[in-house]
Amino acid sequence: MGKILCMDTATTFCSVALTDSGQLMALKESSVKNLHASNLTVFIEEVLNSACVSFAGLDAIAISMGPGSYTGLRIGVATAKGLCYALDKPLIAIPTLKAMALGMRLNTPPHATSKEDLPAVKAGERTRGWGYCPMIDARRMEVFCAIYDANLQEFRETKAEIIQENSFKQFLLRHPIVFAGEGAEKCKPVLKNYKNAIFIDGFNNSAKYMVLLAEIKFQQNEFEDLAYFEPFYLKDFIAGRPRVKGLDS
Repeated sequence: MGKILCMDTATTFCSVALTDSGQLMALKESSVKNLHASNLTVFIEEVLNSACVSFAGLDAIAISMGPGSYTGLRIGVATAKGLCYALDKPLIAIPTLKAMALGMRLNTPPHATSKEDLPAVKAGERTRGWGYCPMIDARRMEVFCAIYDANLQEFRETKAEIIQENSFKQFLLRHPIVFAGEGAEKCKPVLKNYKNAIFIDGFNNSAKYMVLLAEIKFQQNEFEDLAYFEPFYLKDFIAGRPRVKGLDS
């Protein structure tokens, strides 16, 4: 059991949480885009101060490892590594989609938008056989996604997928599948006609969903090698060509 600083910068939503023995002590988050570099260290200081915990009092640092935004992941991992080196603390890496799936499970239902033949039930009831498909926007109609069962076991691998009408058909014909995340918002019009497709509107990534997963890894001493750890980008970064007026050819 220990005090773990959790950070999620994998998407446009930046958040920092402090946990003690798997219990959330403090949380700071923002949905303002493109401010990870300026917000992250401020959020870290604020959650530590609010819980009266010093940097030296931390036992580990946990980072949301991706997939997600290339820039966001670089900022988060660089910050996490810097803290680990400076404080001589271990690094814990949490798969971003798995943490999202845990958050979705905790919020499903009654907060999900259920179909008429899938009435709202209490959280945790009648969800056996359900799937949870977190989606991170990867531009246009492409998303980073995976499907997890209620025990957070991945039964469709993580991949970058262009969403079409028949996407997930083999799963949706057999299971209720819950979709959430930035990517799910844009995919909803394509998938909403499946009776087993359930959407959680307004769901955001949050470091608070890393808390239990980080505590499990901490207890099992599942730490990363600081020298070699890199974010899980899933796709290679392709830099856009800068357009300068008067210099375009």
